[in-house]
Amino acid sequence: MADPLTPEEIEHFINNGFIRIDNAFSAEIAQEVIEILWNDIPFQKSDPNTWTEPVVRLGMYSHQPFIDSVNTKKLHTAFDQLIGRNGWLPCRSVGTFPVRFPSSVQPNDTGKHVDASFPGDDPANYFQWRVNLKSKGRALLMLVLYSDVDENDAPTVIYKKSHIDVARILSREGDSGLSFMALAEKVNALPQHDEIYATGKAGTVYLCHPFIVHAAQPHTGNTPRFMAQPPLLLRKELTIENSAKEYTPLEKSIRLALD
Repeated sequence: MADPLTPEEIEHFINNGFIRIDNAFSAEIAQEVIEILWNDIPFQKSDPNTWTEPVVRLGMYSHQPFIDSVNTKKLHTAFDQLIGRNGWLPCRSVGTFPVRFPSSVQPNDTGKHVDASFPGDDPANYFQWRVNLKSKGRALLMLVLYSDVDENDAPTVIYKKSHIDVARILSREGDSGLSFMALAEKVNALPQHDEIYATGKAGTVYLCHPFIVHAAQPHTGNTPRFMAQPPLLLRKELTIENSAKEYTPLEKSIRLALD
């Protein structure tokens, strides 16, 4: 069994909304993933003059290196500790790849937001997808680094402790919750939170609370940034009130807002 999260790491997740796991998967797996992704990028890998857009979005991938990267013993142990054994579904694909390139053009996707977790009236329209207090469908947001990322390489901005404010907002919205856009409007009106940059070596994974507010940044470095942000899906609904059993760390983190 992989080394478990320490009590301090679990408390950090509950109170701050994220933890960083170094060496969650190998550099070799990361490189295999990047080679596959380059096949679908409309630029020449060896010619930065062809990198004409600040971001290229790629779809779902189920090749073995992708699956292996998010299903290591180290990650599975952490999932069990944060969500509860048998409380989550293993990832069978990895999607939502915003590959970011050095560019003087400002990307148009840098707004603060919370990722939605279940479809609204129009499942094809992500802006109508929704989030509710029990985080229907979504256990975690994962920020999976396949390339080395420093502060110049467009690291995702994580807003520390923002999950508590978001849970308070959702506590007033019932099971239907709020749409992605409606919640984004409320998120942008929240007081400022400390900013944490999701930096690290290839193979680093940030396990983030599903309600964490985050945002993209422009790329001011020299090499493309390869990062995925897949959800970890829930196997069953969370219990956040009147539980006969001990609450999991994920459930405790939501209960902070109720208390």
